[in-house]
Amino acid sequence: MRILYGDLTLPVSQRLGDNLSRLLLQRENKEPREAVINFRDPKYSAERGGYHPVEIRLERSGHNWRICYITDFCYVGQGQDVELAKSLDFDFQAGMFQDISGYYPIETALQIYPIWEENFITYWLEMQVFDVEVS
Repeated sequence: MRILYGDLTLPVSQRLGDNLSRLLLQRENKEPREAVINFRDPKYSAERGGYHPVEIRLERSGHNWRICYITDFCYVGQGQDVELAKSLDFDFQAGMFQDISGYYPIETALQIYPIWEENFITYWLEMQVFDVEVS
């Protein structure tokens, strides 16, 4: 099982692809057509901060998988108006990048994506701050 990422607009690393593949292989049902992987810091809150939740959606393409989107969430607002919102959204299927200020062509994220991915991999694999759920 491989994750196809070479033809994506953004420079998704082999390290991310390989580790996502490992998560998919650990599933009991190894024949799904799609998978959503959620990464959650159980201590993250609007009041205390913490590591942003991340969601990655993949779809099966034959014996391989394609990344549909990677979304990083954060709390926005104050007091009773605080809500979890998309902080960064790399939507490979739609070819769009979204941040707090709006929507842009995905090529706009060419500089921010590698920085985001390096931080995410550090939090996930090295610091192990996330609870990970595959559905």
